[in-house]
Amino acid sequence: MHWDFAVILLLFATAVPLLGRRRVRHLMSLPETTRRDRLALYASTVAFQWFAVGIILWRLWSHHIDLAQIGVAMPRPLLTALATLLLSAVVLANQLVSLRLLETHPENVQGLLPQIALKIFPQHSTERLAFSAVVVTVAVCEELIYRGFVQRVFENWSGGMLLAGIAGSAAMFALAHLYQGPRGVITTFVVGVLFSTIRAWTGSLAAPLVAHFVADITAGLLAPGRLRAALARGSSVRGFPAG
Repeated sequence: MHWDFAVILLLFATAVPLLGRRRVRHLMSLPETTRRDRLALYASTVAFQWFAVGIILWRLWSHHIDLAQIGVAMPRPLLTALATLLLSAVVLANQLVSLRLLETHPENVQGLLPQIALKIFPQHSTERLAFSAVVVTVAVCEELIYRGFVQRVFENWSGGMLLAGIAGSAAMFALAHLYQGPRGVITTFVVGVLFSTIRAWTGSLAAPLVAHFVADITAGLLAPGRLRAALARGSSVRGFPAG
């Protein structure tokens, strides 16, 4: 067991969830977020995630651990391509159905996750461009961190047990989304188990990485308009002007 790996896991299990939760609480306390607030959030997210990946890659290199061991490889190209297509299609369908449910049930917009989305998702073309960079960063970095590094560390520490790697990765991934509340943590854990299982099955990060990108870009680009429409519809139903 490498001490530096243990320190990295400890930070991702404690500091990252707590700091993320505090920052989102601050944003939620604002009457509304400005373009500057959102762009600052995007920039800090990109900087932190690449910094974290840089530290992890440095420590892997120092221990002479090949990147193929954390899934930066494609040992089964055909299986990986098929898994990538199927997983991405399932994720896309789930996002579209969820957004549709928000439109048809405007009362759900008052939930924590839709309210967070209204605060942090892009509202204008400049923000959408910046948000796209965030989505690429999050998809690449979080998969390297959780399905790559974390999953491999838990698997190695357990003596090669795939289940330990999958469970440990999913649990850490869920903790990182503590700011989404209990429901978000449970959902993220389930998604983490699915992504980690496919990463173990294919031996590659490709499928979860692409699916992660599809999920986030779909939500980020489509959710703001759908949420505002749902809010307007809800106001009209309650007898208030939909302005």
